[in-house]
Amino acid sequence: MRVHILYTGGTLGMIDTPAGLAPGADLTGWLDRLLTGTDLADEVTLSAFDHLIDSSNATPADWAAITADLWAHQQEADGFVVLHGTDTMSYTSSALSFALTDFGKPVVLTGSQYPLGVVGSDATPNVTGALRAVTSGKLDRVAVFFGHKLLAGNRVMKTSSWAFQGFDCPSVPALALTGAPWQWTPAVQTGCGWHDPAPYQRHDVLVLDLAPGITAARLAAALDPLPEAVVLRAFGVGNMPSEEPGLAAVISDTIASGVPLVVASQCPQADVLLGHYEAGHALAQAGAISARDMTIEAVYAKLVFLLCQGLAAEEIAHWMVTDIAGELSS
Repeated sequence: MRVHILYTGGTLGMIDTPAGLAPGADLTGWLDRLLTGTDLADEVTLSAFDHLIDSSNATPADWAAITADLWAHQQEADGFVVLHGTDTMSYTSSALSFALTDFGKPVVLTGSQYPLGVVGSDATPNVTGALRAVTSGKLDRVAVFFGHKLLAGNRVMKTSSWAFQGFDCPSVPALALTGAPWQWTPAVQTGCGWHDPAPYQRHDVLVLDLAPGITAARLAAALDPLPEAVVLRAFGVGNMPSEEPGLAAVISDTIASGVPLVVASQCPQADVLLGHYEAGHALAQAGAISARDMTIEAVYAKLVFLLCQGLAAEEIAHWMVTDIAGELSS
């Protein structure tokens, strides 16, 4: 099988510089040595960003560039691997899942906690695992391979900045676990898809955390000027300080102004049920949108995706609770 690899940057290919780790390793030579003698030795092509980035600098423009590169090589390969930094990999994998529902071929993102030139680096097992996943014939979506686990791309989040098993899916099982042979979980729904989406670009989506003691004045100041959309990370299953004077009014006024407001949970594992508790009743009454069991990364990427499609607030509210690419549980 033919595989195309896109290198965007990240720790995997970094070297020490006077200013800290930065991209600069000989990735082509390393891949050649890694694949010599394997059945993929002559079956892998490589492209790279002109400007390699630390993924902390990634923006929706980079999501668009990755999507464009994958489509440009779509007919040339059977599977695709994106080498990406770990800090925002789960944002990118979520974004790609919405943009590539018509792609028809497996795409796996991976990276490493240590650069490839460091003894004991996790770069080799992660890259070889990603290659095995895309050539397995069992994957049909965007996924992340990391720490011996294959994870759904829009269900994953980074859970550790140092552990080799640095990513996990809090609400669904792994797609596969490595071994001899790999252990695959039964296929789950992949959503309704989105035909011919407009490319990603930046949109003003504000992510806010509630905290004990937050005031209406502080929340109002954070929302002035109004963004295009808001992700409000609330407590538990979607609760807020309902007895805080004026707080509910600020939220209600924001939604009434035409700004979609999505309520997510600060818990990594949660299903947002607005109004299940009295402390969340005001959010439900105001017309807030439930994030259900989506990760914060999937919520953010999905909002940007929908804004890029030019949708009005009512349409965004509909699509946020509609499963597009397997990001929501039934």
